[in-house]
Formats: sequence, C-alpha cells, structure tokens
Amino acid sequence: MIEYLQNTPVASIIFIFTLVTSIYAFNDAGLYGKFMLHPYSVYRRQNVYTLITSGLIHGSWMHLIFNMFTFYAFAFTLEATIGSVRFGLLYFIGLVLSDIPSVIKHKNDYNYHSLGASGAISAVLFSYILFYPLNTLMIFPLPIPIWAALFGVLYLVYSYYMSKSSRDNINHDAHLYGAIAGIVVTVLLVPGIIPHFIATITGQG
Repeated sequence: MIEYLQNTPVASIIFIFTLVTSIYAFNDAGLYGKFMLHPYSVYRRQNVYTLITSGLIHGSWMHLIFNMFTFYAFAFTLEATIGSVRFGLLYFIGLVLSDIPSVIKHKNDYNYHSLGASGAISAVLFSYILFYPLNTLMIFPLPIPIWAALFGVLYLVYSYYMSKSSRDNINHDAHLYGAIAGIVVTVLLVPGIIPHFIATITGQG
C-alpha cells in the first residue's frame, strides 16, 4: 500500500476514501440523505456539492465491489501514465460532467436520487482505452478476452440503449456521459492522444 501511495497517490486516496465512506454509509442512513445526488435540488442551486459527494457512496456491497474492482483495474495504471494532477482532474471533472445530464433530465422529479462513482470510473476507463486500445480485457460473461477499444464501443452502445429504455434503477446516463467526458477531458489534457490511439489501432504505433 505504501508503494501505491508513493507512486499513484491520487488513485490510492480516492480508492481508500470511497471504500471507507461507502462502508460507513451502509450503517448510517442519514449520510445517504446528505451525500446523494438530488437533481431537483441541484438544478435549483441547492446541495450542489452532491455532484461530488454522490460519488463517495454506493447503494449496495455489489455496487461498491464492482465499481472498486473496475477502478483498481484501470485507475492506477492510468495515473502512472498521465500523472497525478491530470488524473485527479480527469476523475473529478468526469464525476461532475457525468451527473449534469441526470440533473437536467430529472430536474422536476423530486423523488429521483442517484449515487455511486460509476460516471467517474467510466471516465477513467475510456481515458485508459485511448492510451491502451489493444490491451485485452476479460468481461463477464464473455469467455474470451477482447480488445479494450472493442469493449469501449460495446459499452457505449449498451449504455446508450439502456439509458433510453431501462427501468432497472441504474443511472446509465452517468455511464454514458462519464465515458464521453473521459474521452473529451483526456483529449484536452493530453495533446497527441488521438494520433497515438489511431497509430496503435492501425499498427503504426
């Protein structure tokens, strides 16, 4: 853990803090009320801080484990690649931008709430894909590894479809817009990333 803190301090702190805060919230219902994103309030410029705090809590153990596993798989490598400052900017800008469409979409729905780090983690994942598009990922339930770039395409298509049709209480909009935010922010922070991506995909890198 000391090595992680030294080499990738931002990812390490986010990982630890999100775990601790989420587990604490499991035993403190009042924290959910304070930290959850409430688009109705945010749109009216109340509790705007929940654009950040909603990413520090999760709805269940499975939700937390899945998000933290994904974060662990990509975030530390990404921070080592782009540096701590750019990684921190990517994560928190991705977190906020992934929630804004939900605020607009549900601005008049008083009963709608959202929580979890999925939007920010989608931003991390898609930034990682720009750097390492041909790295292979094992995605359940597929029995074979697939390229990160191919997974990215499938992920975007799935998130778009589910955001339009799903009623499963999962904020697929955050997944979709978090992924888009990750691409846009990376392009702005890392000049030359698109030529690098194209060169890698075409075998010229």
